[in-house]
Amino acid sequence: MNIKKVAVIGAGTMGAGIAGQAANAGCEVLLLDLPSDNNNPNLLAQKGLDRINNPHESGLISPEAAKLITVGNIRDDFDKLVDCDWIAEAILERLDLKKQLYSKLDNICKKSSIISSNTSTIPIKLLVEDMPADFKKRFAITHFFNPVRFMPLLELVSGEDTDPKVVDVLHDFCDKRLGKGVVICADTPGFLGNRVGCFAIQTALHIANTMGFSPQEADAIFGRPMGIPKTGVFGLYDLIGIDLMSDVASSLVSILPFEDDFHNFGAKLPLMERMIQNGQKGRKTGQGFYRLHNGSRQVVNLKTGEYENIEKLNIPIADIAEKDGIMHLFSDESIYGEYAWSVMSRILVYAADLIPEVGDSPEAIDDAMKMGYNWIKGPFELIDEIGSDYLIQRLEKEKRIVPDYLKIAKGKSYYNGLDVLTDTGEMRSIIRPAGTLRFNDMKKTLSPSAANQDASWYNIDNVALVEFHSKANALGQNSMLILEEAIDAVTNSKMKGIIVHNDSQHFSCGVNLNSVRLFYENEDWEGLDKFLQHFQNTVHKLAVAEFPTIVAPVGLSLGGGFEVVLHAKEVICHANSNMGLVESGVGLIPAGGGCKETLYRWIENKNGDVDSAAWEAFYSLGYGKTASSPINAKQLAMLRDNDTYENNRDRILNASIKSIGTQKNQKPFKRPQVKMSGRNVFNEMVDWAESMALRSKLYPHDVTVSTEIARIVTGGDIEPGTLWTEQDLYDAERKAFLILVKSKPTQARIKSLLDDGKALRN
Repeated sequence: MNIKKVAVIGAGTMGAGIAGQAANAGCEVLLLDLPSDNNNPNLLAQKGLDRINNPHESGLISPEAAKLITVGNIRDDFDKLVDCDWIAEAILERLDLKKQLYSKLDNICKKSSIISSNTSTIPIKLLVEDMPADFKKRFAITHFFNPVRFMPLLELVSGEDTDPKVVDVLHDFCDKRLGKGVVICADTPGFLGNRVGCFAIQTALHIANTMGFSPQEADAIFGRPMGIPKTGVFGLYDLIGIDLMSDVASSLVSILPFEDDFHNFGAKLPLMERMIQNGQKGRKTGQGFYRLHNGSRQVVNLKTGEYENIEKLNIPIADIAEKDGIMHLFSDESIYGEYAWSVMSRILVYAADLIPEVGDSPEAIDDAMKMGYNWIKGPFELIDEIGSDYLIQRLEKEKRIVPDYLKIAKGKSYYNGLDVLTDTGEMRSIIRPAGTLRFNDMKKTLSPSAANQDASWYNIDNVALVEFHSKANALGQNSMLILEEAIDAVTNSKMKGIIVHNDSQHFSCGVNLNSVRLFYENEDWEGLDKFLQHFQNTVHKLAVAEFPTIVAPVGLSLGGGFEVVLHAKEVICHANSNMGLVESGVGLIPAGGGCKETLYRWIENKNGDVDSAAWEAFYSLGYGKTASSPINAKQLAMLRDNDTYENNRDRILNASIKSIGTQKNQKPFKRPQVKMSGRNVFNEMVDWAESMALRSKLYPHDVTVSTEIARIVTGGDIEPGTLWTEQDLYDAERKAFLILVKSKPTQARIKSLLDDGKALRN
């Protein structure tokens, strides 16, 4: 069965998100909700569409996707469901309402329609217990995570009567078309992601409160040092919504068995009850455990309930653990080490205790936590890092129960290469859908050809794969040395080509500003210029190589990271890739070929009209424009026509390796001399920037930065039509970068960002 037309019933946060992702996949979508008692009966559905069409938090990858969604209501438009191939229900978590809806659906839908629920708590056997056999056969649970466009996890649950073909169709569609990492779950309470994820959050919350930690302290430990997003626990509560997260926890308490450890941590903190009543529900209300007040971030005192100004914490062990691993936290004898062990040991035990109830092996739980909660490693991958023997011995020393599945791992690892330990103690191969390929899986059986602390490259079937792996994948001298070495290795051998890719959440946040800061604090201008020149030379080698070069980014590719992307002959990115040159915000300009390449791209897009291209480049670089999707990136001349994208990030590497073999999308870089716009356009740009400053649209230093950008893209005070080579543009970038980095306003912006996490405007 081929899913072409999708209907979503329920236009709340989740329903609208599902509709948006189906439209992103090119499907015709019908979005229905309850009728409204006003002149617009489709108001609720329209609000859902407006929400995912918000450019600041868009659930859509393009305006064209929005046009595929038709809004309606279940009173006037229910009959339109008759020709839908898949109907996804996303209404309130009330069993009675869902059952009423299913009865109506059974009366109107074609017998080949697949029906699914987005429920996260109600078992299938209860949802369809009153439905006829043919309805049960085509019913499943498709549990998405919020925000639907960006969170890769989809939990797919079948019932006793669900036709396996229906599961296959949903799995294939959600994987290939919707771009989801599909995890098959048993019909157990909370499935996998929320079962473990909510337990982790609640455990961290309650133990922090018991130990007298502030939210800020708890989040500093239960965050990046543990391989968890920096929101931590209290920040995540604010992000999700304190009221909503509390309801999810309460729901799990109501359905989990009495003996489940979740009951020890599932209750709300008394303070949270008052906060919810006071409207302190998190980010959506502007205040939760954290808030911004008079320009300062504040945090709730868990004892008094009053807000206090946030003070910068000094927890050295947190920094060490973030860099070198969680064992540093476990071996720390301070209260922070005690907190880390108390929380994480319970999470790991809880996860191990779920096997074999939820499955025979760990990869589904690990995938659920990585794709649904953005953990860097899943619970069982963490046990392998810690060592099962260490964990068992410490639990036994504390006279705590050791789960059977943890005992099985004694003296072993849960993962051995591409094999995984089952509940019987046997090893079996990790199962991934055909066409998916994760570099983190591949690395388990590979050794790098060369590596340093910031990057590595591997030989994969005669293809050089370069991986950045510094903090936030920030680029520095070490990163460029590895990239250059890989390019040279392919140049001097019979290797097929080069791919730059990693499995991190983000491809690269840009050049390491701490390194730049070190250069200017030491007034090492020659060293900084050499670094910039080496960066330019390396990406230039990537662009002009005689062999295929592919950059395959996911997540953020900003600043210097995006300059690497710009110099690939082919880009295969993720549908949610966000890219752009944002250096102007810290008082700098792109100096790794970014200004040069932006100008050339716009000249191509403007059919050789250099003046028009110069203005487009000026605006793009000056405003630090970013593209929120590959489609948007092509409109902004950030990607070329031969560049492509995949909806599922797990399919990017496989697509890249295949493309290396065919070379069909390898558009060569030919960068001819440019007849520069010269002084007339340069002066117009400077006048424009100064006029914007007079109107308070730009800050004084923005004018300085804009002037240097204008000087690069026009040539500055030169005769119009003066010929510049590609190297002239490279040289102009470096010169402008050095001028700006020597200035006090730029140094103040860098200091503010690095020391205070704030974007200074001066």
